[in-house]
Formats: sequence, C-alpha cells, structure tokens
Amino acid sequence: MPSSTSKYQYIDCDPDLCIGCQICEYVCSYTKTGEYNTYRSRIRTVRVDEVLITALACRTCENAPCVLACPQDALDQDPDTGIIVINAQKCDACAWCVEACDFGAISVNPLTKLVEICDQCEDQEDGPQCVKWCPKEALKLTTPEKQAQKARRDALKSIKDEILPKIPLKETTC
Repeated sequence: MPSSTSKYQYIDCDPDLCIGCQICEYVCSYTKTGEYNTYRSRIRTVRVDEVLITALACRTCENAPCVLACPQDALDQDPDTGIIVINAQKCDACAWCVEACDFGAISVNPLTKLVEICDQCEDQEDGPQCVKWCPKEALKLTTPEKQAQKARRDALKSIKDEILPKIPLKETTC
C-alpha cells in the first residue's frame, strides 16, 4: 500500500498564519502560465471551516499514489527530490492520478488535457514563488522529519507552560 508520507521536501502551510489571500495561487499561475488565474495554480487555498484556511500543494509522497495509479506511466518521481514529472506524450488526462492523490493536489488542465502538479518551481533560481511571496510567511518548504521535530518542541513547550506555573516554588533562606 502506498505511503502518504515522505522523506522529501514539500510546501507546507501554517493555517494559524494563512489569511486566505490567494496570493500563492496568483503567483503560482503567473509563474507557470504567464496569467493570473487561480484555476491554473498548482497550489490551492482551501477553507476548511469558517476560520480555518490553509493551502495545499503536492506533498511528494514516497511511493507516490499518483505515480502508481497512472495507467499510461506518464508520471515519474525524481528519486532525489520526490518531485513528480509529467511526460506530456504519455498523459491522456484520464485523471486516475487526481483520484489517487490523498491531498487533492493534482488537477487536469482543460485546455492542454495534461496533468498539472507542483514542481516546487524547480526552474526558478529562488525556489517556490508561493513561499517567496506569501505576505504572512504561512508557507515554507519542509520535510516530515522537520514537522515531527516542530510538533515535539511545541508539545514540550505546551506541557512546560501548563505545568510549571502550577508547581509551587520553595523558598530558601541563606
């Protein structure tokens, strides 16, 4: 069974910082297509409920389900970066990869009939443009290991903040 986790870098969004401005979508579509069109973006801003907004892009899964699902072998995963590469000559827009993606990070361009997936702006010298231009710095390149380390630090800080104030300090006399 494919894994939905990865050892590779991916773009992550901190929903506590994201304001749903969609600048990431506009910058992505302009970088990739030359037009400001959120439908052509490879990152999606998603409103989970009234107050929770986040952005989603390809998570560069190990043993990527999208690659495994493609009946035309039109998708390939770079073994060093995890970035999914599309072979335009083989892709027939069947959308099996769209269905296989656990994150909803793949779309089919209705004009070109090709799959579109975030490639972390690998052709841009300064990296992913969505990360660069996010006004709230809600987007960052990370790995699952970095995220796990952050979660552990946050949990320890939370425990410390909750428990330490409740421990009475003993007074000492000199």
